[in-house]
Amino acid sequence: MDKLISPSVYNLDYFESGIVTGVSGYMNYSWMPELTLRMVYYMAKELPLEPDQTILDYGCAKGFIVKALRILDFEAYGVDLSDYAITQADGQVRDFCRLITGGDDENLFERRYDWMISKDVFEHIHEPELRTILERATMAVDKIFVVVPVAADDVCNEYIIPEYNRDATHVIAKSIDWWRELFQSSGWKVARMSTEFPGCKENWTSRWKDGNAFFILSRE
Repeated sequence: MDKLISPSVYNLDYFESGIVTGVSGYMNYSWMPELTLRMVYYMAKELPLEPDQTILDYGCAKGFIVKALRILDFEAYGVDLSDYAITQADGQVRDFCRLITGGDDENLFERRYDWMISKDVFEHIHEPELRTILERATMAVDKIFVVVPVAADDVCNEYIIPEYNRDATHVIAKSIDWWRELFQSSGWKVARMSTEFPGCKENWTSRWKDGNAFFILSRE
């Protein structure tokens, strides 16, 4: 999966008809409060998030996690490199979501954040750029919550969950241990590593116990 993905791929087809076009697993990507609010509730409880903390959603797409966090009174912001997704961001959070060009964008971190959340995003990023993001984050973020799909080993290049292999923009399919080493070598301490997280991706973890990895990273 050693390939570079252009930001232009994350367009209308990717989010609204990805299954049909064979680009992604998305169809009519839209706000689902019954899922997103529940997931963010558990994030707030389990991480935990504190009321006075600032949160950055890296790879926010249309801003649904940002919206859920703000509904729960958290100061949340989002960034994404998809021009389409940002222009389609939910009206309630449009002013809090920004377009970036990638990991080396000088405006990526406009302020300090207590938390950065990145759910189902890092597997789309070429490893050198991902290291850049993680290393830059050590100077702007205190903790990171990461969710990534994983492979059974580091050579098969296939995810444990077969459906994840259908997304043409996935570039990293590695084991949970590979991800741990990546984070540690990029300046982060792995405070928690698991294959389950309450309220998050339970439709997948109930069927494929080891198909996703959930990390809490800390600079301390």
